[in-house]
Amino acid sequence: MDLPYHIPVLRDAVVELMEPGPGKIFVDGTLGAGGHAAAVAAHLAPGGRLIGIDQDPAALAEAGRNLAPFGEIVTLVHSRFDAIAQALDGVGIDKIDGALFDLGVSSHQLDTPSRGFSFKDPGAELDMRMNTTHGGDTAADLLNTLDERALTTLIRDNSDEKWASRIARFVVERRAAEPYRTVGQLVETVHAAIPAAARPPDTHAATRTFQALRIAVNDELSILGHALESTIDRLGKDGVIAVLSYHSLEDRIVKQLFTRLSGRGAGEGPYGVRPPAIVELVTKKPVTPDAGEISANPRARSAKLRVARRL
Repeated sequence: MDLPYHIPVLRDAVVELMEPGPGKIFVDGTLGAGGHAAAVAAHLAPGGRLIGIDQDPAALAEAGRNLAPFGEIVTLVHSRFDAIAQALDGVGIDKIDGALFDLGVSSHQLDTPSRGFSFKDPGAELDMRMNTTHGGDTAADLLNTLDERALTTLIRDNSDEKWASRIARFVVERRAAEPYRTVGQLVETVHAAIPAAARPPDTHAATRTFQALRIAVNDELSILGHALESTIDRLGKDGVIAVLSYHSLEDRIVKQLFTRLSGRGAGEGPYGVRPPAIVELVTKKPVTPDAGEISANPRARSAKLRVARRL
């Protein structure tokens, strides 16, 4: 089910590798509009359940409409994906058969200028919060309050932007004259900070900086490892966890965690003893979209799907 709100990436591969079936219990920890969830839920009757979790109220409402035909199979929970254990406790579920994480920002969020995730509307507020109901710092707040060193670290560590220190310096200089409020202000600053000859030819020069701020605003990287480990703890034997990532920082965390939990990582302690494996790798190398999918949905081009199974 391809939804205009957001086209689910590698949908068929997700279903094939996760093997949903009647009576099984699955969690979609980053529900979005429910594209992946619908493909999974279609295999769960009779007796199965799909718990859909998202921190974005707008996404949750859209998913509710799209998943309504599945009736009582689907339960929606407004929460962040690192609180899956609490969400499962809240609906009376202990062990699950599968969990999916589709990381990053959805097409709808990118295509809604007022959210501040993209460059489409220069006058849009620099918000970038996935969950606007619980307060928290916006992207503009971070730009206006962090010192130059902290901004450099934020941009560099969350995006591998090699011009991070120069962008941070330009941010601090500009905010002395006027505080940051809009998307256009940040785009202009990054454009000025990166020399013309160094600007990427195939992506917007501000892409990495926007990514870095979005990650920081929503604590995306800092909560990812904990979220995955706590979810693996709730998998029953042969339960499957699948993760779709869209940039190297996310993928590195997923790869290293799966490697360590499969007993393939570096040993721990003074004698380098490897901990016992609790998962096996279903995908030795990440699954990526083919040319046809990328042509139909260019935002899928950087996707990597990794899957592991609980022992």
